[in-house]
Amino acid sequence: MDNVREQIEFDVLFVGGGPASLAGAIHLMKLAKHRGLDLEVALIEKGANIGSHALSGAVLNPIALKELIPDYREAGCPIEKDVRGDEFHFLTGTRHYKVPFVPKYMHNKGFHIISLSKFVSWLGKAAEDLGVNVFPGFAGKEVLYGQDETTVIGVRTGDKGVGKDNAPKANFEAGIDILAKVTVFGEGPRGSLLQAISKKLRIFEGKMPQVFETGIKEVIQLPQTNYFSNSQGNDIHTLGYPLGLNTHGGGFLYEMKDNRVGVGLIVGLSYQDPMLDLYEEFIRFKRHPFISKVITGGQVIEQGARTIVTGGYYSIPKLVVDGGLFVGGSASMLNAPALKGIHTSMKSGMLAAEAIVEAFSKEGFAQEALSCYEQLIEDSWVKKELYGGRNFTQAVSKKGLVKFLHLGAQYLTGGRGISDRLPIEEDYKTLRRLKDVRTDPASVYEKQAYDGTLFVDKLTGVYLSKTQHREDQPCHLIVHDPGLCVNECFETYQCPCTRFCPGNVYELEIDDKTGEKRLKLNPSNCLHCKTCDIKDPYGNITWSCPEAGDGPRYAVV
Repeated sequence: MDNVREQIEFDVLFVGGGPASLAGAIHLMKLAKHRGLDLEVALIEKGANIGSHALSGAVLNPIALKELIPDYREAGCPIEKDVRGDEFHFLTGTRHYKVPFVPKYMHNKGFHIISLSKFVSWLGKAAEDLGVNVFPGFAGKEVLYGQDETTVIGVRTGDKGVGKDNAPKANFEAGIDILAKVTVFGEGPRGSLLQAISKKLRIFEGKMPQVFETGIKEVIQLPQTNYFSNSQGNDIHTLGYPLGLNTHGGGFLYEMKDNRVGVGLIVGLSYQDPMLDLYEEFIRFKRHPFISKVITGGQVIEQGARTIVTGGYYSIPKLVVDGGLFVGGSASMLNAPALKGIHTSMKSGMLAAEAIVEAFSKEGFAQEALSCYEQLIEDSWVKKELYGGRNFTQAVSKKGLVKFLHLGAQYLTGGRGISDRLPIEEDYKTLRRLKDVRTDPASVYEKQAYDGTLFVDKLTGVYLSKTQHREDQPCHLIVHDPGLCVNECFETYQCPCTRFCPGNVYELEIDDKTGEKRLKLNPSNCLHCKTCDIKDPYGNITWSCPEAGDGPRYAVV
């Protein structure tokens, strides 16, 4: 391949087309205009369109949106419903109990239920209208450094038209080097470029490990007369079944417009049982009598999966390096107790924009010149929110009564709890050996029946996510040692990747005659949730970015 690449220079480059980067780009353009600065700003997004890879619950606290676009309703912000009432239910195997006390973190009345894919698409148009150069279908594959090897000077985008043998095809297009005085990384959870920067510049040194949850969500079309027709609460959260109390997670049901409902189950990746199947748990959740009552008569119209970074305040990396800043989910900007991170991500992007404008005013882009971003975070309501939940995920990862002792103490002490800076393990370390958990792994799940309408299997879910990958490209899921998978991992954990992946990417094939085992990969099914990169107990799987434009094409989730 030709190593000579086209170079394009901008003043500021945002990497990732999520709420953090888009809010940052919008705010930057407004501030620059106010200051009389003429800045060339670009934003790249690996999805085919802005919003294609955006998935969340989602309840939006509009605090940051009001600051960014005060007249957002009049400007056409795509709000599904306003939250008119909160409900919190505890589920057992067959019953449900409405909890009379909704934790203060989850008071959402007056907030907005949104489709994140629609919301992000709307923000993208607003950014373009202000002059931001928005480039969907461009994936950041490599961080570019200056001669000192520590100053970020931009990003190299991925090549297109490369065959499985890594040789260029007839339609080959070399990636572009996009250079910038300041690069803002807003890739979302487990960002590939952030991981590379972390290894080189040690931005997580001395920090608590980032930990994650995986959420599976559907949008279901309901009959005209449905549960929400006579329900005061349209923002419903559940605890208990099917996960129980020792596996962190819970469910949600959010009313959407046009007689639709967003239904999801979130599972903390600190779980211990190697036989736990995230998708099967989601289907069990939907079959619970209470959930079935809400969704009865419905049809799934879109499905997707996404990881959420929930480590909180103590897992925030160093936010500034020479020439670069980190915003949004990549930087742990999520309020875990409230189950909300869109508003905090947006605000982090906006504060990054304020720091960038100051740096351009002083014409300096080294770490020292950009470091006011960290202080702006510390002085903002973002810090107050995140600090209040600084030990929450650590607490809910505990087992038995200890969990509730920690949570109760934190609730009464503003987040400090029994022990501040409560320790937590990285998610890949928490699986227990199969022999220590189960005597009969084959009996974990009863055979699920799928009707193809309200209950769909994994492959139908992938189809409903509109996921597409060019089949003849190099595999973007790197299994470093396949032998380890079918030998040691199988014996110890029975290949958990075949269960924690919600897209059926990983399959274990066993020859009936020889007993030989082989791990088969279906990378075209990949939903880009990155659960495999996070939860594999040996760190044997690395998720890398496929050809730009590939992956899900969400429209309503």
